Amino acid sequence: MRACVPLIVAVLCGLAWVEDPKEPEPFPELEEEEEEAPTSNLYLAPTSCQGRCREAFDKHQPCHCNARCQEFGNCCEDFANLCGNHEGFSHSSDAITKEELQSTSEKIYRADTNKARKEDIVLNSQNCISPSETRDKVDHCPEPLFTYVNEKLFSKPTYAAFINLLNNYQRATGHGEHFNGQQLAEQDTFLREIMKTAVMKELYSFLHHQNRYSSEQEFVDDLKNMWFGLYSRGNEEGDSSGFEHVFSGEVKKGKVTGFHNWIRFYLQEKEGLVDYYSYNYDGPWDSYPDVLAMQFNWDGYYKEVGAAFIGSSPEFEFALYSLCFIARPGKMCALSLGGHPLAIQTYTWDKTTYGNGKKYIATAYVVCST
Repeated sequence: MRACVPLIVAVLCGLAWVEDPKEPEPFPELEEEEEEAPTSNLYLAPTSCQGRCREAFDKHQPCHCNARCQEFGNCCEDFANLCGNHEGFSHSSDAITKEELQSTSEKIYRADTNKARKEDIVLNSQNCISPSETRDKVDHCPEPLFTYVNEKLFSKPTYAAFINLLNNYQRATGHGEHFNGQQLAEQDTFLREIMKTAVMKELYSFLHHQNRYSSEQEFVDDLKNMWFGLYSRGNEEGDSSGFEHVFSGEVKKGKVTGFHNWIRFYLQEKEGLVDYYSYNYDGPWDSYPDVLAMQFNWDGYYKEVGAAFIGSSPEFEFALYSLCFIARPGKMCALSLGGHPLAIQTYTWDKTTYGNGKKYIATAYVVCST
């Protein structure tokens, strides 16, 4: 499988751009994902970077702790000590290296025994377009993307638990999310089921060895806050979460944001709610999971570039995104899958925090290089 245009293409889950050796030009959605968010009023030391590393720029702050403050000479005095040359939430003495991330991602890749086999999914990708055409909103594909999916996959415990979560959200931002007892129980069920898998056991073993978590329960509790904790993406308090954005999808300012999951796409396409338009990137893998960057209409709203793993298990995606958020929050996270390089970019959200200054995962994107 290959990119369909003779260019170096970086595909992000939800965004894409053509890499120019001089100056890459991002699509508008990248700017939207990185839009400034008001700094939480939980920070008690505005002249310190304590709890503020990698926060969004806020012109009202007297000094700054974002990734570019050194370029502008406006970092807080303790930036270098608290934020500089550190990876993830650890100190440099126990930082997770690039080599460790690549080795661990390969182990997770091999451990994904719940992934689809080649015969489980038949895709009809049809027409490939150039990156310059992704904004045109033209339907180049008269037929659905998925010709066939072996739905026996969905009876597996992690798939079933994952699917139960998808309809627990209001897709329009600006409307607060409220969960009943059953929906909260479904979150716990999903976490419990994925923790039984070799994929998540591999991830926990690595992070435990890295002194990130002292027990599996601490790890699970953190995952629940990280992915299901609510934050404010619009004007309404608690209208979004990492899980909702990345896996279920949202609509903000008349555009689809998030929605980076093949299972969700297939189920919505089957119901007639998703109209597949085209694709502009097909990953290098010759088995599942693969990556496809596509354009589609979701019940009246357009997705300019929505890249997603295809054929992966829910725990596989959950593990890779979590690994990168823990090890490289707000940074590019270089991985390796089946010998092919892949990176994931996560973003944190500053409107609220959890646990010792760590921030909710706001979004995670897959970046594939050819």
